[in-house]
Amino acid sequence: MSNTQKKTDVILIGAGVMSATLGSLLKELAPEWEIKVFEKLANAGEESSNEWNNAGTGHAALCELNYTSEKADGSIDISKAININEQFQVSMQFWSYLVKSNLIRNPQDFIMSLPHMSLVQGEQNVAFLKKRFEALSKNPLFQGMEFSDDSKKLMEWIPLIMQGRTSDEPIAATKIDSGTDVNFGALTRMLFDHLKSKNVDINYKHSVKDIKRTSDGLWEVKVQNLDGGTIEHHTAKFVFIGGGGGSIHLLQKSGIPEGKRFGGFPVSGIFMVCNNPEVVAQHHAKVYGKAKVGAPPMSVPHLDTRFIDNKKSLLFGPFAGFSPKFLKNGSMLDLITSVKPDNLLTMLSAGAKNMPLTNYLVQQVMLSKEKRMEELREFIPNAKSEDWDLVVAGQRVQVIKDTEAGGKGTLQFGTEVVSAADGSIAALLGASPGASTAVHVMLEVISKCFPGYVKEWEPKIKEMIPSYGMSLLENPALLHEVHTSTAETLGLSEKEPVFN
Repeated sequence: MSNTQKKTDVILIGAGVMSATLGSLLKELAPEWEIKVFEKLANAGEESSNEWNNAGTGHAALCELNYTSEKADGSIDISKAININEQFQVSMQFWSYLVKSNLIRNPQDFIMSLPHMSLVQGEQNVAFLKKRFEALSKNPLFQGMEFSDDSKKLMEWIPLIMQGRTSDEPIAATKIDSGTDVNFGALTRMLFDHLKSKNVDINYKHSVKDIKRTSDGLWEVKVQNLDGGTIEHHTAKFVFIGGGGGSIHLLQKSGIPEGKRFGGFPVSGIFMVCNNPEVVAQHHAKVYGKAKVGAPPMSVPHLDTRFIDNKKSLLFGPFAGFSPKFLKNGSMLDLITSVKPDNLLTMLSAGAKNMPLTNYLVQQVMLSKEKRMEELREFIPNAKSEDWDLVVAGQRVQVIKDTEAGGKGTLQFGTEVVSAADGSIAALLGASPGASTAVHVMLEVISKCFPGYVKEWEPKIKEMIPSYGMSLLENPALLHEVHTSTAETLGLSEKEPVFN
């Protein structure tokens, strides 16, 4: 057992896309700073960032219906969609900068062009989709979106979904060709390879056991090397907790007042993956439907073309599930040990409020494969059971907190940065649309935690992200320039790729 303290400037906990992004930004802004990374698993990007543990949508709000809500007067509120689209554009600009600067190579290994579509059935839903299309298509961010309720046109767009459809219920879709499929696992691994080449000290199989403040204002992190079981103590001026579902426990250990009264609600996901290449070849899009009544926003059904390991795949899901673990590789005690005196009331209130959600998740866990096939057949009428296998996706821990609007124990379906008043420690909690907006979220961490440096760093940030501090929506010329240059640098042609 070693009790020596090893000093560094920055400690990143967790080797997911968030730490990878923050580390890559800081290495450009302050190359002389020393950075250490601690990851419990044997490799980078093995939990929520892994390509099999998320939908890889490149959330740009092009197809997700829950980002556009219908107001009481019948008009469509697109403000959330605009916000998320702008955030995704920030990620695209940073990735382009990394490729242009030769810091990462072969962008086609992590991002591909792919149409994004929304699909609805029933008169009311078709009317909603048409109104949504009219509101979005006028907006420069959503230029090029098409709408159709004509079955011949839909047969061209989505033959696999339209073949064998016998219902005479109205059906409609929107399609936009500028969508992407992002392999966040591959991107995370590329970023960590880049950080390694910049002398960042990356420690796999190292589990952080405790975090506490030292008398001289530094943070001391107690780390166990899982190979030998030895304990190490590392101190840093700044700590980022990017451990996915595991972040909440570490935030609680830090003892910062800003981390009090937060709880976490774990939700697991299951996808069905198609094992028949002939079926996979018939579909080329991400097609999002509408969540069932009572279902959480992250269980919107979608049929996704994915590019994983340079191979085209087809996934359907997610079916929600419940496990008390906060990480796929977590402990069955995660949920119970996250309950503390300061968040007990918040957690109890959330439990009482979310009984219908809990029941829904339990029912989802109990579904047989045949029941899941029935849901898939709402998308692909001719789907055969033998062509599809189940894949257990990642765990997501949704934030529970007290809010003015929702009162005690409100369940949040977004990401949340919690930082100490002096900016010396920050944690990322929550999930979707997470990875897609990682660069925007990490810039938020930088501005909250390093306010004294932001002015000095601004020229470099603008070099990496030309739209920094500006709204693309209000600068159509810049939007056009950003769109064109990122598409070119990242190799996003709208042609379907051919794999050997």
